[in-house]
Amino acid sequence: MNTRESGYNVKDYHQPVKRYCQTLDLKNDSALIAEYVKRHADIWPEIKTGICEVGILEMQIFLLGTRLFMIVETPLDFDWDSAMSKLATLPRQAEWEEYMSMFQISSPGATSSEKWKLMDEIFHL
Repeated sequence: MNTRESGYNVKDYHQPVKRYCQTLDLKNDSALIAEYVKRHADIWPEIKTGICEVGILEMQIFLLGTRLFMIVETPLDFDWDSAMSKLATLPRQAEWEEYMSMFQISSPGATSSEKWKLMDEIFHL
């Protein structure tokens, strides 16, 4: 089992990939955060299908306190803006964003790409 102490396995895609990193803050309420985690343990099938349909190979979300950190792995030819525009139109995506918004510090009606902020890499070994 992957844990923060043992580390997290990385998939081998047999092709070059690139990674996007994003962050989002949750409301500072332990009960809300626990419910947010619980809802992600049972993501709607349409959401998973949509993520794959736009070309995302892997998505992981990590939590520390109220801060979320997401890693998204994609093929090299993946276009972020096009994929996020398409994702926003897929079945149940807007409903999922609204369902999750009560936990997040974000504007009402915001899409995933409006809530989650892409991060800049500042170090690479």
